[in-house]
Amino acid sequence: MTRSMTRRGFVRMVGASGAAVAAGAGSDAFSAQSAAEPIIDIHQHQGYKGRTTAQLRAHQRAMGVTTTVILPSARAYDRLEDGSWKYPERQRVANNEAAVQLVRERPDEFVRFSNELPTTKPRLATIEKYLRNGGLGIGESKFKIECDSKHIEALAEMAQSFGVPVLMHFQHEAWNLGMERFDRILKKYPKVNFIGHAQTWWGNIDKNHDQKVMYPKGKVTPGGLTDRLLSEYPNMFGDHSAGSGNNALIRDEEHARGFLERHQDKLMFGSDCNDLIGRGPGCSGSRTIAAIRKLAVSKEIERKILCGNAKRLLGI
Repeated sequence: MTRSMTRRGFVRMVGASGAAVAAGAGSDAFSAQSAAEPIIDIHQHQGYKGRTTAQLRAHQRAMGVTTTVILPSARAYDRLEDGSWKYPERQRVANNEAAVQLVRERPDEFVRFSNELPTTKPRLATIEKYLRNGGLGIGESKFKIECDSKHIEALAEMAQSFGVPVLMHFQHEAWNLGMERFDRILKKYPKVNFIGHAQTWWGNIDKNHDQKVMYPKGKVTPGGLTDRLLSEYPNMFGDHSAGSGNNALIRDEEHARGFLERHQDKLMFGSDCNDLIGRGPGCSGSRTIAAIRKLAVSKEIERKILCGNAKRLLGI
């Protein structure tokens, strides 16, 4: 399969990702770090809020990331008939073709997913096209559709045929609606791996979560929907990216330690971070890496979450 060949070529080149100087660290130092403890970032965007490719590469190196998964935007959904943007904040998140070009230029640093609104045959054909030419997954799927709809079933069927995961953004009353019904999809497509992300996904680590609250604070009551989905379905995984993923770690550190241990084979690091320097309080990605290192109860668990689980799930 073409996708498998792409992965094998990628694996041979992963160790070379420290070829340039970034964020004050020399290439020799970065290469040594990457060889000893590689980090896979499962969730990043190209051109995010106007960030250049050079800035993106520097940002990833500053975090210590050795392999970055680029999640392209869905252009069919973002553009209106008059050429304007339905969601202006997405304007600078690059599309499938831009992601192909970046991976072609920097195969030692980047891999990519395929993405489009899955509501029509032509749009599904776009997803298929970019899976056939090397996409390792589908997503970020972030559309205002029911999470157990026929459209998600179409995504699942395509993912199953290609043997790739689907990364989904769950946000109450906004994207992938009705997360409480998502178990129907997990049951129907047990061979398809799904990766949960965003505010509603991470809020529901708490059994008493108020669905209208995007960034809840305070102690977590165990037994939330997210915890149950991870526990009960082998094909459900979690992406600790963005402010929501970071918040799930730091709001209740005692709970987080147990959560990371309990789901150590299901969780992955993602940044979804749009800052420019890759460190400090403005960088949610670097803060999440630090939190995982602090809260993982063993080095083995830390390495699974920062690298091993994504490597296994994506086949790289």
